[in-house]
Amino acid sequence: MKKEIHPDYHETVISCSCGNVIKTGSTRKDVKVEICSACHPFFTGKQKIVDTAGRVEKFKRKYNLDKKSD
Repeated sequence: MKKEIHPDYHETVISCSCGNVIKTGSTRKDVKVEICSACHPFFTGKQKIVDTAGRVEKFKRKYNLDKKSD
């Protein structure tokens, strides 16, 4: 390896919004993520709807999905 051309490699902590903490190595110090493998629907098998500005409710109202079908 050539000297002085590679970035510094640090031990870092990746923190998820669900509370999961992963220790690894990276060129960045501390990383914060919104979704990790512990809470991502692909890995958990459960769907979690992240509602931004009421878009889910707007969709349900538009197609009358909030009423139960007989």
